[in-house]
Amino acid sequence: MKAAIVTTAGQPPVYGDFQVPQAKPGQQIIQVEASAISQVVKGRVAGKHYSASSTFPYVAGIDGIGRLSNGERVYFVLPDAPWGGMAELTLVSTEHCVTIPDTLDAVNAAASANPGMSSWAALTRRAQLNAGETVLINGATGTSGTLAVAIARHLGAGKIIVTGRNQQALATLLTQGADIAIELNDLATALPPLFKQGVDVVLDYLWGDSALGILNAAVAGGSKPVRFVQIGSLSGQQIPLHSHLLRSSALKLMGSGIGSLSVEQLTASVGELLNAMPQAGFSVPCQPRPLQEVTSAWLSDDSRCRTVFTL
Repeated sequence: MKAAIVTTAGQPPVYGDFQVPQAKPGQQIIQVEASAISQVVKGRVAGKHYSASSTFPYVAGIDGIGRLSNGERVYFVLPDAPWGGMAELTLVSTEHCVTIPDTLDAVNAAASANPGMSSWAALTRRAQLNAGETVLINGATGTSGTLAVAIARHLGAGKIIVTGRNQQALATLLTQGADIAIELNDLATALPPLFKQGVDVVLDYLWGDSALGILNAAVAGGSKPVRFVQIGSLSGQQIPLHSHLLRSSALKLMGSGIGSLSVEQLTASVGELLNAMPQAGFSVPCQPRPLQEVTSAWLSDDSRCRTVFTL
């Protein structure tokens, strides 16, 4: 079968022939319709993500849209190694599949699943958002953060605060559900009064200096507990976190991703997201590319517009 094959860390996948998977009890063979490039997928292929494989060759792609042998349409995640989502067929544990509507557009569903999962799982499983609460999204101008605004509103957030560097993107978010937009350079002055008014949940896609500033503001803002959910680290992997931030406040610091949530929980989160998509209208900018163009598409991928490989 044809697949996007990773032969060594740090090199883009190549289009070629890969062994056909054979299912055992508890596994499903999926005929793939679409699978998207995401930050996790790129990090794995580069060998820089914590879940990257060190065994080669393998097929790229951690999730996608496809059909079971009985015709049932599913979203799948984390195929069994060495198979991946970017192939004509893939092999997935039954628990890693969830039924989705036949009416969903495969490209949009594949593009939205991973970035949407980050906030849906964080808000429903980790922060356990309650209707009417205030949500701050740090790094909301990227694909995942922008979709998080729509998801937070859909899940009942009362007020949504967004941060980012791109002024134009922040202005656009104010027309798409956000109530307050703050440039990262203005966090030091803008955050204290907002936390004194009350912020319940923080979704952090950046880490780095902006996350540290938010943590400090959360602690200084008062006694109201803040659930800080760490999702991404585009601004750096480490911060100098002083112990008093945790000892002197009711701050709840947690992560959301592979490991802090089970694969079954993440799969269920995406199932809820995709089943809500027809009514909620969730979408992200995306462009379909045939799988045979995987190497050139990989090198030209722009995270502002998701590349989705179709088969």
